Amino acid sequence: MGSACALWPRLSGLEEQRLLRSLSYGLVGLGVVVMLVRTHLPLPYGRYSSRSFGCPVAVRLAWALQELPSLLVPLGLSLFSGAARVSEWPNRVLLALFMGHYLHRALIFPFLIHGGKPTPFLIFVLAFIFCVYNGYLQGRSLSHFAEYPSDWLKGPCFIVGFAMWLGGMAINIYSDHILRNLRKPGETDYKIPRGGLFEYVTGANFFGEIVEWFGFALASCTIESASFAICTLFTLGSRAQHHHQWYHEKFEDYPKSRKVLIPFVF
Repeated sequence: MGSACALWPRLSGLEEQRLLRSLSYGLVGLGVVVMLVRTHLPLPYGRYSSRSFGCPVAVRLAWALQELPSLLVPLGLSLFSGAARVSEWPNRVLLALFMGHYLHRALIFPFLIHGGKPTPFLIFVLAFIFCVYNGYLQGRSLSHFAEYPSDWLKGPCFIVGFAMWLGGMAINIYSDHILRNLRKPGETDYKIPRGGLFEYVTGANFFGEIVEWFGFALASCTIESASFAICTLFTLGSRAQHHHQWYHEKFEDYPKSRKVLIPFVF
């Protein structure tokens, strides 16, 4: 632990802030690349899973392990890296919002999955690397560099952003609940989702997560959080587009009035 912590002074200050900024731009670039690739080929997991991308990993195990770094990396940075800002309440609360999502995603969501196709090993590894990357980016920014006035938690940016984060997370969790319960025990066929925002858009769960992270970005007002929200929009938006096309091809009675991602708009 001592040798690991000794690395931080070499990366601290202005140089590390520049590194975080570069990583933020890289995150947006990653989102653009994924969006462009998905225009022609959806990432091969879930209903698009393919054995050509490596041996399959059990879906519950894959979700738990790949999402865990986004919980543990910020926690480790806060506890063991000489975090300068973690004693400030705005930073604590914002870190809790980020980690709260991944507490659910890594330790609760995987164990609620009914069936589900295994994740190809390569996709699992890429997701794990992404969560390490983004866990460091958000965790280091909020625990060490982001500065807020003492009344930040009472200001409009935080209040509106927190409401968006909470509402988006609620939409995401409820939409996942609807998807999990489409099949009865023993069933394997796909069905048209009904209820909640699925009455208006195909990607209701994706819409919820996008709103959640844009709310987090508004509440945080950092380039790191903004880059994550934009990356999420690009990656999940393209995923929703593929789902929308897939449902229309598979179900003749798929509701024509449903939009792809944003109710009444797109």
